[in-house]
Amino acid sequence: MPQVVTLIANRGATSLTPAIIARVRDAVAGGEPVILSPGEAADILLDAAPDMAAVRGALDGAAIDAIATAEGTDRRKRLLVADMDSTIVTGETLDELADFAGLKPRIAAITTRAMNGELDFKTALRERVAMLRGLPVDALERTWERVRLTPGARELVATMRAHGARCALVSGGFSFFTGRVAALCGFDLHRSNVLLDDGAALTGLVAEPILDRDTKLATLTGLAAELFLPASATLAVGDGANDLDMLRAAGLGVAFRAKPIVAAAAQARVDHADLRALLFAQGYRAAEFVGADDGT
Repeated sequence: MPQVVTLIANRGATSLTPAIIARVRDAVAGGEPVILSPGEAADILLDAAPDMAAVRGALDGAAIDAIATAEGTDRRKRLLVADMDSTIVTGETLDELADFAGLKPRIAAITTRAMNGELDFKTALRERVAMLRGLPVDALERTWERVRLTPGARELVATMRAHGARCALVSGGFSFFTGRVAALCGFDLHRSNVLLDDGAALTGLVAEPILDRDTKLATLTGLAAELFLPASATLAVGDGANDLDMLRAAGLGVAFRAKPIVAAAAQARVDHADLRALLFAQGYRAAEFVGADDGT
């Protein structure tokens, strides 16, 4: 099956120049490039799977992402399952919530270890939530005021939905935030954990069962089965260790500005570009994008 290497630059920071494209094309003996967005993204078609080491060598340290995919009917995915924190939104909502309890550095350190796969996710979540016992519930609203979408988030969801895909937001975070982010981006559904409160303050507990990496994988496979889709027609994106299983199971699993353990294990990675990269990797041209956003 024909293969494609998609090159994507971080718009506004780096330009994908004709010289860079030519170097990569020559390194992999590719065909004439297809420009998806001038200065930002291009496809290079090949007859066989590319040597990604050769691609990286041709990039010579340039801040350009390269994603290899198979050309064919399943290149444009019909199911998206996305993580929320540090993926669809720029930060970690639990860490920001902890800031209102004066505990951000302490809780953020635990978050980092959990996302690096150093701690059991469920145990780490219960520990962090317990530290927030007594925090007034209005801190949730104040945290929401800090939340910012990752640039390209709205375009990713709107464009895929406009072409018939179903989009799910699945997070180890909390429903207070996933519901709002899902509505803001246009996701079809969201699944996450539930923080418990007594009407005035957080109780320090999270509702059971806790949504973890197994649940994320089950969501991907369950939705694919519900839609009668092969794995090859699915796309998953995330940044933490609890995303790894769904990234491995998806037809295209993308580690987005991910923790080292995730970036090393995922089939594809985006280190420089924004979430538009996931559309370019599916062969969409910028002119086809729906719902342009500014990342707010």
